[in-house]
Amino acid sequence: MDPKRAIDSLTLMTELVLPNDTNLFGNLMGGRLMYWMDIAAALAAQKHCNVPCVTASVDNISFENPIKLGNTVHIEAKITRAFNSSMEIHLRVWGEDLIQQYRYKSNEAYYTFVALDPNRKPRPVPAVIAETEEEKKLFEGALRRRQLRLILGGKMKPDDAAELKALFLKD
Repeated sequence: MDPKRAIDSLTLMTELVLPNDTNLFGNLMGGRLMYWMDIAAALAAQKHCNVPCVTASVDNISFENPIKLGNTVHIEAKITRAFNSSMEIHLRVWGEDLIQQYRYKSNEAYYTFVALDPNRKPRPVPAVIAETEEEKKLFEGALRRRQLRLILGGKMKPDDAAELKALFLKD
């Protein structure tokens, strides 16, 4: 299986915040944004491996700035690294006020997707080629983030997390 460039998975989504997308304060509801982010991440994962994919985990999503009614939401999703059958996707979200003509960061997160075979079992995915400095930085950190996810999910013992231990323990 040939590796694929990270940029080839780039997915850009744009949505308009309508009244049914907002809470009592006129802000985009977090759940609606997470729904849109999940779609963008799924598209990026499927662009990378060309097979059906499902969400395996979502890392912490912290909302830095609310997105208001009538504003535009921009979501950027791109693969950072692939493992055996899973892929980490980095998402960035911006709000944009088209009338006042300014764009602002709303949040960012990491999603993990798993590729499925025709029997809905995990299947191997292509490796990722990180080309830019930013892609390389995200690629390098992905293994540590993966180990942390596995520990928190009870699928890895902390003593087995060599990449994480290397950050805290000196020889």
